[in-house]
Amino acid sequence: MSDGARFARRVFGAAGIYGIVCLLPMYFVEGYLGQVFPPPVTHPEFFYGFAGVALAFQVLFLLVARDPVRHRDMMIPSIMEKLGYGLAVVVLVTIGRTAAGMLPTALIDLALAVLFAMAWMRTGDSGPSN
Repeated sequence: MSDGARFARRVFGAAGIYGIVCLLPMYFVEGYLGQVFPPPVTHPEFFYGFAGVALAFQVLFLLVARDPVRHRDMMIPSIMEKLGYGLAVVVLVTIGRTAAGMLPTALIDLALAVLFAMAWMRTGDSGPSN
């Protein structure tokens, strides 16, 4: 396995595990979040829809980690997924529409987007996977 594939395997594997650990509890904390960060969720379909799509991407990250060279094309939507949340939160904080306390999660996603892009570049010259 090439160094690029090994790097991609580690990045995507860690991202998938981290994401599952962070996202799975969302299915159990809707009411609590409404109390701690009012107002309560008024459109649960958006809340659970976000959690479901984001969780599905964590599975995709784990699949990429299994064979990064074979699944290299899936790195592009993976980068987009990380940029979608990260950039949205940065903009929303900047214009005062969400709390600055959300920035750490956005910055983690933006850092993962950079790592995913690096993995994509580093697997570009890899030969066939073993």
